[in-house]
Amino acid sequence: MSRSSVKMVAVLTAVLLITGVLAGCGGTSSNEIKIGVLNEMTGGNATMGTSSANGAKMAIKEANAKGGVLGKQIKAIVADNKSEPSEAANAMTKLATQDKVVAITGMFASSNAIAASSVAEATKIPFLAVGATNPKVTVDEKTNKVKDYTFRVCFIDPFQGTVGANFVLNTLQLKKAVILVDNSSDYSKGLAAFFKDAFTKGGGTVLAEEAYLQKDQDFKTILTKVKALNADILYVPGYYEEVGKIVKQAREMGITVPMVGGDGWDSPKLVEIGTAAALDNTYFTNHYSVDDTSAESKAFVEAYKKEYGQAPDALAVLGYDAANVLIDAIKRANSTEPAKIREALAATKDFMTVTGSTTLNATHDAVKNAVIIEMKDGKQMYKATVKP
Repeated sequence: MSRSSVKMVAVLTAVLLITGVLAGCGGTSSNEIKIGVLNEMTGGNATMGTSSANGAKMAIKEANAKGGVLGKQIKAIVADNKSEPSEAANAMTKLATQDKVVAITGMFASSNAIAASSVAEATKIPFLAVGATNPKVTVDEKTNKVKDYTFRVCFIDPFQGTVGANFVLNTLQLKKAVILVDNSSDYSKGLAAFFKDAFTKGGGTVLAEEAYLQKDQDFKTILTKVKALNADILYVPGYYEEVGKIVKQAREMGITVPMVGGDGWDSPKLVEIGTAAALDNTYFTNHYSVDDTSAESKAFVEAYKKEYGQAPDALAVLGYDAANVLIDAIKRANSTEPAKIREALAATKDFMTVTGSTTLNATHDAVKNAVIIEMKDGKQMYKATVKP
């Protein structure tokens, strides 16, 4: 969600300050292994970051109850990036150079994860992103090379955008779309582009693309333009704060067509902001549905409810999965040296997680199924699973 050159300068400054820092020594005492858990704990994506952190902490608690790793207990060092790229870089720097963690997991917003990955590469500390789906998280935009120390446990947006486009074309059987894109978000811009590409190739027409910015409150001006276009579908690949306002204001203006989005919709706050009635006839692609009937999912949901008193969302599951993938890598590395953990992460293959068997491919991305969620009466309803 980078919004200005000022923030990019802040990120680059943080990276320059730590370039050359040797982090290979770190993260252990006689009886503990430090792992960074860095998320959007406050700010615009706070519900997602909190869920991700909860999942990671639960995985670490379970591992410690079973004796820990390499004969040591794992200590989670929890940090907040405040839903801002510059803060993500700052927090990542502190975890790597002061807290001396051996690896870091977390983050949902792609802009934050991209900023954090620069620090991971500079300090050579493995970073396993949780839900950041933009391709630039693991592949350097300028060189097109895979980042050595950055990985993720989720699918990426070329797949997610295609899934959304095919759902609109083949299931909803709609052909005329308007896209509303958050121009301050790498995630939103990327997902919009991938949706548009797949949608037009499949025979659909994008009538217009209208832009907004994170933290905007009033969308009536762009929605007035949208209404006049008579589209039969609105694609809104944003985060829940703005999406909720867009849906609510669109319905108030008499825009009744279906709306479709991505995993950035997945928050209990969406219904609170958008209202249950307005969200009827909307759908979004996601990583997981709580209605999953697999043994792994049932066990996780039961344990999470017991631990936190509420049902998990997709980010809680991904946070849990990521922590377990990282713990497994430390075991296979048989070492707390970051370089060896990096090698083990890169070799992750067929590791069973709640969201399915996880293999990290050549670009350090997980190849995973997507699910389609329908919003009905303020509740998420599982609609379909789509395989890569």
